[in-house]
Amino acid sequence: MTEHETGQDTGRDTDRDTGAIRGGVQDTAPGTRQGDGDGDGTGDGAQVSTGKETAGAPEAAIPELVIISGMSGAGRSTAAKCLEDLGWFVVDNLPPALIPTMVELGARSQGNVARIAVVVDVRGRRFFDNLRESLADLDHRGVTRRTVFLESSEEALVRRFESVRRPHPLQGDGRIVDGITAERELLRELRGDADLVIDTSSLNVHELRAKMDAQFAGDEEPELRATVMSFGFKYGLPVDADLVVDMRFLPNPHWVPELRAFTGRNEEVAAYVFNQPGAKEFLDRYAELLRLIAAGYRREGKRYVTIAVGCTGGKHRSVAMSEKLAARLAAEGVETVVVHRDMGRE
Repeated sequence: MTEHETGQDTGRDTDRDTGAIRGGVQDTAPGTRQGDGDGDGTGDGAQVSTGKETAGAPEAAIPELVIISGMSGAGRSTAAKCLEDLGWFVVDNLPPALIPTMVELGARSQGNVARIAVVVDVRGRRFFDNLRESLADLDHRGVTRRTVFLESSEEALVRRFESVRRPHPLQGDGRIVDGITAERELLRELRGDADLVIDTSSLNVHELRAKMDAQFAGDEEPELRATVMSFGFKYGLPVDADLVVDMRFLPNPHWVPELRAFTGRNEEVAAYVFNQPGAKEFLDRYAELLRLIAAGYRREGKRYVTIAVGCTGGKHRSVAMSEKLAARLAAEGVETVVVHRDMGRE
């Protein structure tokens, strides 16, 4: 694999505490939400556009449960992150004895926590003997559960541990292979009972994500979440931007006295911007380009993208274009958040 576990699995998480929550539940509604006032007289703030509404559920609905386990270095974190991106509530390294409690809390959430994924590994080995009892309890309650076991060859695991220069969690004073052998023996019974075993010896991160998507995404195409951020070049580029476009090819409303005090969210300012030559054409063609990019992001397992739209001060042109671009994305089913980073800084 191209990314290694050893404390971060095949993903990018490191030094996680026991029971740390890695994922959450979407709590969104269709349309937009208005934030605090931006000081331009419009009373508008950052706008949130969401793709779909979380379906309600009976108060006592029992969540679906997936248990993720397997060999250290085989890709547990990548598998968990994939489920998180698919909307699952993910809890990392939860002691097995607490799994029924987690399911019970999900049942009390009135449908807000409909799917739970729990990562169980040897970092919780003091509690591992409780797993069988917990699973029997879940079966008695009628909880729908699946166990995913991540496997890998000894050669691949040794190579991954050596590449990040970290010890195996069970090797103690011995060698990496000693830790792998001990862990494999400890997990042997769980592997035999697993509903899905994935051998990641020759898989990279994207291939493992594709396998998880095939099992858990169903017929739905994986969602892409976009942040459209307006900004002013004079305040610096956004450090988290994936894509950056420049609106300074359009005339600046700042030089129109009756528009200077307003922002790009004002109807008159937006009309001025989009009546300029090239503005509407840019919106149409860039939206088309984003469709192509979005399809590629989904194929590569990328779920989040930040699109930065800049002008000189981040007040007029970039704001107006960001609003229109976000509306296009939301209309195509992309869960979209609008952030106006520099609006109001003058």
